[in-house]
Amino acid sequence: MKKTLKTFLIILVLLAATAAAVFFILKSKGNKKGGFPGGGFPGGFGGFGGGQTYSVKTTDAEVSVLHDFVMTNGEVECENSVQVFPSIGGKVVEVKVSLGSKVYKGDVIAKVDPSSAGSYYTLSSITAPISGSILSAPSKVGNQVSANTVITTIGDIENLQCTAKIPERYVAALKPGLKAEVTLEAYPDVVFNASVKEVSPVLDAATRTKSVVLKFDKKDSRINAGMFARVKLYTQDYSGELVVPEKSIVTNNDDKYIFTVNEDDTVTKNMVTVGKSVSGMVQILTGIKAGDKVVSEGMLQLYDGARIRDITNGVPVEEKTEFGGKDGFPGDFPGDLPEGFSGNFPEGAPGDAPAGKGSSNGKGFPGGVPSGKGAQAGGNASAPKNGGR
Repeated sequence: MKKTLKTFLIILVLLAATAAAVFFILKSKGNKKGGFPGGGFPGGFGGFGGGQTYSVKTTDAEVSVLHDFVMTNGEVECENSVQVFPSIGGKVVEVKVSLGSKVYKGDVIAKVDPSSAGSYYTLSSITAPISGSILSAPSKVGNQVSANTVITTIGDIENLQCTAKIPERYVAALKPGLKAEVTLEAYPDVVFNASVKEVSPVLDAATRTKSVVLKFDKKDSRINAGMFARVKLYTQDYSGELVVPEKSIVTNNDDKYIFTVNEDDTVTKNMVTVGKSVSGMVQILTGIKAGDKVVSEGMLQLYDGARIRDITNGVPVEEKTEFGGKDGFPGDFPGDLPEGFSGNFPEGAPGDAPAGKGSSNGKGFPGGVPSGKGAQAGGNASAPKNGGR
């Protein structure tokens, strides 16, 4: 009987010790959160029991046009250029032009003497077949040439064009009149506008590309034949729908959502249907309306009804809280604090406490908030001036 009673008492003591340990652990966790109703100091000292405020950036949903395009390489060349050959072989005895010389159709470029040992012939003149400029150095006096030898090349450098090859998957959109932007290695920050003049009727089976010829909208002396070009060819326009940054969309499995901002600085989570996307912008077919303010940065931490602060135009120098204080702390407390409050400030909170309203009549801080005291780890520390940020 005594042994049974002793065992019962030991079990009772162990249960009481376990309950006490659980109680103190829970109380310790509660103190770390602070003694304010609503969860202490969520997100720093800036909101007493009002929930966390998230900083985000926003943009307006507007109806706009998306211009789809393809990037490719090209080469600048003359609209018209020809190689010049002699009509008969022989030795070049006279050259009348030099590299860059301007010539007109019919002008004599050089003369060839077709004579050989034991036979003499009159000099044969080589004339320009078109008007233009000498694009390659002509043959030198004394060179032996044949009827297949290129004497020089003449091109019309006043009228230049750019040829480019377009991948097969884009050929359905190719047609004369498409707009393009051309940049050159020599002038990487300058955009030269052009448009499609001609489209090849056949596809190159070796490269799976189709050639297009672009004509520059304006003549520009900076553009030279033979230059390497980067071509941005606009292939199709998508219009009539709302457009927002593609990064605004939050994806959950196969569903897509966008957060819109309400007048009370809370957000609403909207399921949306997307359309075409081009260069980081996407069409929104359903789910929001024109003029809605859409969260474009910081949306991953949001939820339906979350409170936000829009920092699109920067953060104000002085932020005022719900109670009218500055620097993220409410300044004077709104009347007496909850009765029986005895919670501790977070460990290691820096700075001095503001001149808040404490009391020693059982309300607010016991004995009031001490002024000018630094924080001590684990003790009743003074509140930070800057909200602990």
